Amino acid sequence: MADNDDGQKSEQPTQRKLNQARDRGQVIQSREINNLFMLASGACVAFIMGPSMARSMATTLARFLEPASLLSNESVRWEAVWQMLGELAGMMVMPILLFVAAAIAGSLLQTGLVLATEKIGFDLERLSPLAGFNRIFSLRAAVEFLKNIAKAGLVAAIVGAMMWPEFARLPSLSSLEALALAAEIHRLLLRLSLSVFGVVLVLALLDYGWQRFNFMQSMRMSKQEVKEEHKQSEGDPMVKARLRQIRMERARKRMMAAVPGASVVVTNPTHYAVALKYEMGAAGAPKVVAKGADLIAQKIREVAKAADVPVVENPPLARALYTVEIDHEIPREHYRAVAEVISYVFRLKGKLRPR
Repeated sequence: MADNDDGQKSEQPTQRKLNQARDRGQVIQSREINNLFMLASGACVAFIMGPSMARSMATTLARFLEPASLLSNESVRWEAVWQMLGELAGMMVMPILLFVAAAIAGSLLQTGLVLATEKIGFDLERLSPLAGFNRIFSLRAAVEFLKNIAKAGLVAAIVGAMMWPEFARLPSLSSLEALALAAEIHRLLLRLSLSVFGVVLVLALLDYGWQRFNFMQSMRMSKQEVKEEHKQSEGDPMVKARLRQIRMERARKRMMAAVPGASVVVTNPTHYAVALKYEMGAAGAPKVVAKGADLIAQKIREVAKAADVPVVENPPLARALYTVEIDHEIPREHYRAVAEVISYVFRLKGKLRPR
């Protein structure tokens, strides 16, 4: 049962796996979002730039389509034809740039800037006709094709239902004046555009939610994969524990090596032991050079007695000094109590005159 649980993709993907997938170009992306942005840019072009572009194109066509402009006595004036096509193409540059910018904005909004470093390079499989055939006629491609047909049918049905009341008014439009007809056509186009935009917006949000759900499902990991990735990123817990143990043993050896040079060892008497060092005339307060509890405290007392370091029993002071880090000076609130202990030790050693 444990093996089956480890093999099931039951865990959410880690950030490391998501980052690796992003490096491979695997990100959450919906084409409907891009279509939505392109549709919005197309509507802006039609309603903001459309009238001026239509007038410019009409003027250009009227100027060049005169027989004298494009035809000579013998043949077609190709330089005039190319000039006309160039002017018409120039009018389309701005709308095309807007479409491209909208498509790029749609992608950046979803994924940000993606640098798929693993896709950089030459892959012979991409040139394989069989691989291309499999991509075109795969099950996923068939599903995408059917989904696109369904979306187009849905958009057409909803837009048709919303515009159906306007169809009955179309015969009466022929009796309107030119300005009123233009205003009515503009109103119909605006309503049609808003209807299409609303439907595509809903489809884009639903498709993005589905793409996100599908992507996260494909990225799910088994418990064993999570453990292995944790080992790779954080290190093997057993190795880390062993390294921590080695560091503690080395620190304990250095600490024990400092006990023979201590000035005094303050004890609890059995639970705590703190070794202090102070040199007469030296700047600064006494410093904790070793400390320990229980077995380590016993070892400190043994080393101190073997090195002829005085051991003084003072349980309150020992418990208080045990909180001080090794190689740190004692706090100011313990100056008086430690000074009395060190004075007593120095008088025993004859370094101070008796009071």
